[in-house]
Amino acid sequence: MKLFIIDGIGPFFRHARRRRINWSKICFDALESGGRPDPVKFRRIREDFRRFAGEAAAIGFNAVTLDDLAHLSEQPQYPESLHTKIRAYREEYAALFDIAASHGLMVLITTDVMFFPASGRPDRRLRRHVIPVLTRALQQVFADFPQVGGVILRAGECDGLDVRGDFRSRLVLRTPAQARRLIRALLPVCEQADRLLIFRTWTVGAYRIGDLIWNRNTFDRTFGGIESRHFVLSMKYGESDFFRYLPLNKLFFRSAHRKIVELQARREYEGFGEYPSFVGWDYEQYARQLATAPNLIGAWIWAQTGGWSVFRRLTFLDQSAVWNDINVCVTLGIVKDGLSTEQAVEEYARRRLGPVPWRKLLVLLRLSDEVVKELLYIGEAARHKLFFRRVRVPPLLSVFWDRIVVNHSLRKLLRCLVEDPAEAVVQGQTALAKIRTMQRLAAELGLPGDDLAFEYDTFEILAAARDYYFGPFHSGVVTRLESLKRRYQERYRLRYAVKLDFRPFHMPRSRLRHLLWLCVRRQRGYRLVDRLLMIRALSLLSPLLLLARHKPNRDLFRNQAMGIGAVLK
Repeated sequence: MKLFIIDGIGPFFRHARRRRINWSKICFDALESGGRPDPVKFRRIREDFRRFAGEAAAIGFNAVTLDDLAHLSEQPQYPESLHTKIRAYREEYAALFDIAASHGLMVLITTDVMFFPASGRPDRRLRRHVIPVLTRALQQVFADFPQVGGVILRAGECDGLDVRGDFRSRLVLRTPAQARRLIRALLPVCEQADRLLIFRTWTVGAYRIGDLIWNRNTFDRTFGGIESRHFVLSMKYGESDFFRYLPLNKLFFRSAHRKIVELQARREYEGFGEYPSFVGWDYEQYARQLATAPNLIGAWIWAQTGGWSVFRRLTFLDQSAVWNDINVCVTLGIVKDGLSTEQAVEEYARRRLGPVPWRKLLVLLRLSDEVVKELLYIGEAARHKLFFRRVRVPPLLSVFWDRIVVNHSLRKLLRCLVEDPAEAVVQGQTALAKIRTMQRLAAELGLPGDDLAFEYDTFEILAAARDYYFGPFHSGVVTRLESLKRRYQERYRLRYAVKLDFRPFHMPRSRLRHLLWLCVRRQRGYRLVDRLLMIRALSLLSPLLLLARHKPNRDLFRNQAMGIGAVLK
């Protein structure tokens, strides 16, 4: 069976209360009242999910993911209050499973390895409990919910530091051998129930298994010799997160395991769907390269999941989410039906926009692709293949999720990476002008013009930042950036947080280049300095390094996602 999966968490985020939302997992605490799932909120969730499932099935998806195993399985050590709450969640989820089944969608349940009740701290024995707890949980869910077709394991990342609710998760698999032991233990459970065990290779660099996403030796030690038609690897298209400028991950061709490719339609590093960030041509190129990958059985297209942001458009549920909708539909057409980007856009326009001239839409999407690559990213810097410890360095440096960072240390770093700064400045200005053309086309097509105005005002700050990064320093550049920031903050309620800091970074560029050579390598393989210093020594010194950060940045480093300390483990 081919698998074309969409994440189904969007309907759960109508009720998100926090200003900055963690889109990596359902915010369960926002769905409850009186110590149990709120029936009024879940009535709305069912309505939204019915609409979402209908849209997904209509365009060709056959599976949907939902979070998470912890809220669907009981363990004997839980207090009675938690047992009662889990039973209530199981009742609510049973209705959602029926809705999915009525639209021909298999349900796949996600889980972290490993979750534990938030009421108590995990002890050192948590790793010993992983196999019995997950075995019991899978047996329960598979026995009670025939609509559930399998489980998706996330073992290389855990909950963000901001997650609230009854459960937390943390990384417990530290070596390939431990991951392999877990897979071999859970596979018989899935085989006996005729369900899928899908293991994600995504890792954030923590521990010896932290390079699983790109390191062929770690990959082989983890998965070598595991053969089962119930076992599937889920792999991101590149060797890092969902960024541009990444070559296809060569591990797709490494083994004969059944595999799916993870593709993101709601681009978490490229605006969260607040403006067009079209992915068609990139994904078409990946799809063509994957045509010869052994046992590629489908794709998992992320319509909503990923990242932290103030932005909150819901794919298939909000009319304003049109840019996400386009990416989802076009991506599925490319990977499922083998369409070219042009054919997929034409098909989308015919189905969704009626008599809209699709060639004009194609021009707008082409421009959106160019603007993101030429101005959100700094092309010359993004093309560098750089590795720090066990992770590939992201090609996007000055923008992360919903934050724009402009400071002197980044100015010096970019000057080390970019050899033609004048071209970078010109390219930024040229890309900014393209947004004006996109605004005209959007008006002609009846698409949201306000989104293009927001994009222009956001990217105008990025273009001005290039003058600061690559031009001579003078007070006029600082004044312009500060003025643009004030106007931007006054104009938009939901916006990027613009962090300007022009304090001097007291390190000569020559010394910074030597530091980069020491810390960052341009090859996948580890150097001796990486093994002895960057991996072993930094693992021991990481608590001191984090404490040494001065206060304004220390909270950011500690509270961002899993915290920067995870990369140094």
